[in-house]
Amino acid sequence: MELLSTPHSIEINNITCDSFRISWAMENSDLERVTHYFIDLNKKENKNSNKFKHRDVPTKLVAKAVPLPMTVRGHWFLSPRTECEASWPVSTSAQDAVAVWYLLLLWSTGIDWHSPHYAKEHLAQLQEKAEQIAGRMLRFSVFYRNHHKEYFQHARTHCGNMLQPYLKDNSGSHGSPTSGMLHGVFFSCNTEFNTGQPPQDSPYGRWRFQIPAQRLFNPSTNLYFADFYCMYTAYHYAILVLAPKGSLGDRFCRDRLPLLDIACNKFLTCSVEDGELVFRHAQDLILEIIYTEPVDLSLGTLGEISGHQLMSLSTADAKKDPSCKTCNISVGR
Repeated sequence: MELLSTPHSIEINNITCDSFRISWAMENSDLERVTHYFIDLNKKENKNSNKFKHRDVPTKLVAKAVPLPMTVRGHWFLSPRTECEASWPVSTSAQDAVAVWYLLLLWSTGIDWHSPHYAKEHLAQLQEKAEQIAGRMLRFSVFYRNHHKEYFQHARTHCGNMLQPYLKDNSGSHGSPTSGMLHGVFFSCNTEFNTGQPPQDSPYGRWRFQIPAQRLFNPSTNLYFADFYCMYTAYHYAILVLAPKGSLGDRFCRDRLPLLDIACNKFLTCSVEDGELVFRHAQDLILEIIYTEPVDLSLGTLGEISGHQLMSLSTADAKKDPSCKTCNISVGR
C-alpha cells in the first residue's frame, strides 16, 4: 500500500479553554485517500512550564476527515495564550506561554484497526458504567417525540402520514458506531417520578406525538445499547436502539452493539405481568430511543404541550464531555 505524504505547514490558533483551530498542508494526491485524522497532542519533554490544568485532560482525538482548517472542541484545558509547537514548522503565537506542545498527525486510509468506532467490548464498558448510575425502574406507557408543528405537517402531507427514519447526527461519544451510520426516529420515554407522565417541557418543540409503548417495544423487537454520555452537566444520557427483529436496522446493530434482554436490564424493560405487557425505564438516566423503522402517525396522538421549550437541554450534535470520569472509558488509543 502506498504511504501518504508527511503533513507540513501545521498551524494551531484560536486557542480557548475548550477548543483550538488546526490546519496543515498535504499533497493534493492524498486528499481523496485520507478518511480519518488521528491527532496525538502531548506536552514537550524537559520543560518547566505549567503542567496540565486537569489530570484527565484528553490528548488523543480521532476525527473523520473534513476540510481544513478544523476546530477541535472538548475540555482540553489549554490557555488562550498557549505557545504551540509541532514536529513540523508551525506558526506560534502568544507571550508568557504556559505550555509547549508537540502535535503528531497520523493517517488512515480505511484500515479496520484504525477504525474510530468503538468495538463491542468498548460499548460493554460504557454499558457497565451506565448501569452503575441508572437508578430504580419506573413504569411508563408511551413513547413520545417532540418537534415543531411544521415537522408533523410535512410528515402528513409529504411522507404518507409517516415519521421517516433519518441519519443519526454526531451527538454523544465520538466512537459511537451509530453516529452518521444508523437511520432511525428518536423518541423519549422518561416520566416525572411524581406523576408518572411525560414532562411538560421539551428542548425540541412544543408539539408532541405520543404512541403506546407496545407499538414500538414488544417481544418482536430487539433492544440494543448504543451510547452513554454527558454534556458538561450533571445529567447523563443513554442511547438505546429499538429494532424489529430481522429488520435492516436490526441487522446493522447485531454486529456492532450489545444486545439487551428486553425483560431484564437496567435501562428499558418490557415484561409480561398478569398477562399484560408492562414497561419500565431507568429513573436516573435520560434515555434517547432510536426506533429504526418508519412510524405511522395514526398509531398515536398529536398535541401541544403546556410547558416550555428548553433549548439549552437539546442534544442535537452535542459533544461529549471528555473529562467526565462517570461516562468515559479508555480504549487504548
